[in-house]
Amino acid sequence: MPETVRALVADDDPTSRLFLVEALRGLGLDACACPDGAAAIALAHDQPFDLLLLDCRMPGAGAEQVLSALRHDPGACSSDCTAVATSAEMDANERERLLAAEFSEVLQKPCSVADLRRILGLVQAGAAAMPLLDDAAALATMGDAGVVVAMRDLLRAELATLYQDLEELREDPGTLAERLHRLRSSCGFCGAAALAAQATVLQRHLKLGHPGSMAPLSRFRKILLATLDALEPAGTV
Repeated sequence: MPETVRALVADDDPTSRLFLVEALRGLGLDACACPDGAAAIALAHDQPFDLLLLDCRMPGAGAEQVLSALRHDPGACSSDCTAVATSAEMDANERERLLAAEFSEVLQKPCSVADLRRILGLVQAGAAAMPLLDDAAALATMGDAGVVVAMRDLLRAELATLYQDLEELREDPGTLAERLHRLRSSCGFCGAAALAAQATVLQRHLKLGHPGSMAPLSRFRKILLATLDALEPAGTV
């Protein structure tokens, strides 16, 4: 990855905490740890993380409470990052509830390095910052600046419509996946790199088919709005 992925491990068990941090570091992540939910909320509020590993039964606040606090705090630096719940005891009902609470995955402890490597596939490709609009890539694709400007006008209209439809599409994953497929093509023509990456991440989650498939939707929405702002008004390339 072009930049190091940042991970926060929150777990009140010292052994689990040490394993998870060291295993993530061994996979190339910048990982840090805290022992309880309150500390996790404070750290994730003040610092940007790409991945949260949250134990379900921490003192003060468990994984669900931590994630809910962050998701509902637009001022939190890590309000929309990928979150994974961890637990030593897990039944099917609890797993279903956690996925429905917008966790991207649930890991039962003890887990393995292979499990953590799989989790990295759920983290958005490129914790590295990507440009909202990559003029060079658009010109290389279209070959003419005037055509790029015209295509970006069309993309702006497409994004405005998609944003209006997002809540309805949330209830229709199949249609949302089709819209994302078309959007990625449009983004490729226009050099909308960051939005294309977010669409890819959301598509990947939708393919999982579990209730947590919409977990990346908040970040997708945020990048969609930022791309709309970058496209308004359309200018020269």
